[in-house]
Amino acid sequence: MKRIAVKIGSNVLTRRDGTLDITRMSAIVDQIAELHKRGIQVILVSSGAVASGRSEITPSHTLDEVSSRQFYSAIGQAKLMGKYYTFFREHGITCGQVLTTKEGLDKADHYVNQQRCMEVMLAEGVIPIVNENDTLSITELMFTDNDELSGLMAQMMQVDQLVILSNIDGIYDGNPADPQSRVIRSVSATDDMAQYIQSGKSSLGRGGMLTKCHIARKVAAEGIPVVIANGKSEDILLRLIDQPGDTICTRFQSLNFKD
Repeated sequence: MKRIAVKIGSNVLTRRDGTLDITRMSAIVDQIAELHKRGIQVILVSSGAVASGRSEITPSHTLDEVSSRQFYSAIGQAKLMGKYYTFFREHGITCGQVLTTKEGLDKADHYVNQQRCMEVMLAEGVIPIVNENDTLSITELMFTDNDELSGLMAQMMQVDQLVILSNIDGIYDGNPADPQSRVIRSVSATDDMAQYIQSGKSSLGRGGMLTKCHIARKVAAEGIPVVIANGKSEDILLRLIDQPGDTICTRFQSLNFKD
């Protein structure tokens, strides 16, 4: 495996009170740094900007949904990147910010320009940290969530695997809160998953397991295997690489079975 994309959800990066979970961020960076040292290129798609900004400041008046998102993301993205910069620097690794929009990537020249930029970053040993530019995005032109963005990045950069980190171990065959429920370990192109997916969304992010499943199927159909795993589980990224058969997660098999 030479190149992977890792998407980290807001529910992984934040505590219950909405503040950044610095300990979790540091642990994930440690794992990415280890993969980087092994020669595996990592593209990081990171949520958390809006949640981070929301914990920093309270506006003086009520904002509508779009203005609120733009306001908090402008503040939170700076804080988020500052933390990533510090953590990666401790490993002697440089990271770089890549902010994008759905509208921009619909334009061929913008798409190619971002692709070229990220290829140069990877070739120079820089970790691209991708997020939607929420200060420019309006409701009808936004990605559904960063799961959709990570799927697009995985295809754009032709990664060997997309890892979507959530706050549960994968897709369950029942309610995740039910002790009798079990994680579905493997999903093929023909498996009907509708009965297993709950439509609920995280209070901190825009997406939910329904979106993750949809994106995972779409990316897998393009020949890229996808893993949904628990980002709060210790050394999850390393175990997915080193102990794939023993690590609890849901794997979406690609059509050409490159995984």
